[in-house]
Amino acid sequence: MIPRLRPAALAALTAAAAALAPASPGPAPAESGADCAVRVTGSEVTAHCHNPHSRTDRVRLHIECARWWDVDSDGAPADAAPARGVELTGRCWKEVGTAWVSHRPG
Repeated sequence: MIPRLRPAALAALTAAAAALAPASPGPAPAESGADCAVRVTGSEVTAHCHNPHSRTDRVRLHIECARWWDVDSDGAPADAAPARGVELTGRCWKEVGTAWVSHRPG
C-alpha cells in the first residue's frame, strides 16, 4: 500500500525539491548600448562612444547649458556600428550644465 500525502505535505515536498533543483539559466541578457565617455572642457562637450556589441547602436549627444539664455542642444544621431567608435561634439556659449548620450537600436 502506498501512503497518501496530505496537500500541505505534498506542497512542502514539492517546494523543497524545487529548491534543490539546479536553477535554469533563464533568458540571455539583452545587449546594451555603446559605452560612452562624456568630457566637458569649458563650454565644449565631447563624447567618445565604442560599441562592443553585435548590433548597431544609434547614439545622440544632448547638452543642457547652465545659463537660462543659452540654447540647449540635441545633436544629430550617429550610428556606432559593431566594434566601432564614434565621436560626438557640441557646445554652449558659456558654461555646460549637463551633458549625456542617448541610445537607440540602429
